[in-house]
Amino acid sequence: MGPIGIFDSGYGGLTVFREIVSKLPQYDYVYLGDNARVPYGTRSFETVYAYTKECVEKLFAMDCRLVVLACNTASAKALRTIQQCDLPLYADLRRVLGVIRPTTEVIGQYSHTRHVGILATPGTVKSGSYPLEIEKFFPDINVYQQACPLWVPLVENNELDSPGAAYFVEREINRLLKQSDQIDTIVLACTHYPLLLPLIERFLPAHIHLLSQGGLVANSLTDYLHRHPDVENLCTTGGTIRFFTTDNAADFEEKAGIFYGKPVKATELKTLLI
Repeated sequence: MGPIGIFDSGYGGLTVFREIVSKLPQYDYVYLGDNARVPYGTRSFETVYAYTKECVEKLFAMDCRLVVLACNTASAKALRTIQQCDLPLYADLRRVLGVIRPTTEVIGQYSHTRHVGILATPGTVKSGSYPLEIEKFFPDINVYQQACPLWVPLVENNELDSPGAAYFVEREINRLLKQSDQIDTIVLACTHYPLLLPLIERFLPAHIHLLSQGGLVANSLTDYLHRHPDVENLCTTGGTIRFFTTDNAADFEEKAGIFYGKPVKATELKTLLI
C-alpha cells in the first residue's frame, strides 16, 4: 500500500492535483514535477516516453501503486506505451492513468452542435490524441484543434496580465473559431491554461462552453476508485501530501503556489537516469 502518485512535466499538473485533493482529501499523495527537463511539448515521442517512464518508476519506488499523469503531453505521447508494454512486466498490481480520456469520454454531454474545439500545446495537437479519443466515444463529433505555443511560457513567466498575453490568447482563439462557426464547446487541453481563464473568457463568445480538465479528472478518478476496489485498497489514507521536483526546490516552491493555490514545500530529487 502507498500514496497516489501525481506526475507532471512541471507546474501545470498542480491545477489538476488541487482538484483531486479537493475531491478526494482522504488519500495520501506524492506529486513529482520534472522541472529540470521541461518543456515536454516540443520533444519527440521517444523522449517524452523515456522521461515519463523514468518518473513513473520513481513514483513506483516511493510505493505509489496508482499514478496519474497530470500532463497532456505525457498522456498523449507516453501513456499508451507504458500501459501496454511496461505495466505487464510488473508482478504486482500497478496502474497508470492519464488526463485525456477523462475529458474525451464526457465531451459529448456538453456539445449540442457536435463541433468541439481543442486548445493545446503543439505536441498534444501533433499527437492527434484528442480527435482519436473523442472519435472512440462520440464518432459524430467534429474536432478542431489549435496549437498555442506561447501560452505556457506566458503562464510560467507570470505574464498573465501583460498586453502580450492578451494578444496571443485572442489570436489563438480567433484562429480556432475560424475553423468552424459551429463550435459550441472548447477544451483547455493543457493544465497550464486554467491560469489564463480570465483572459480566455474575455475573448470567447458567451455561448461557448469552456471545459477545464481539473474537475473532470477528479470526478473520473473518484469513479475509477469506486469501480476498482482492488486498486483503491492499495491507496493509503491519511491526507498527507509530499511534493518533489527534479529541479531546484526553492524555485519550484516559488512558482508552484501560483498553480496549486497555496504555498507548497518541495524536495529535490537529485538522481536522473537520462
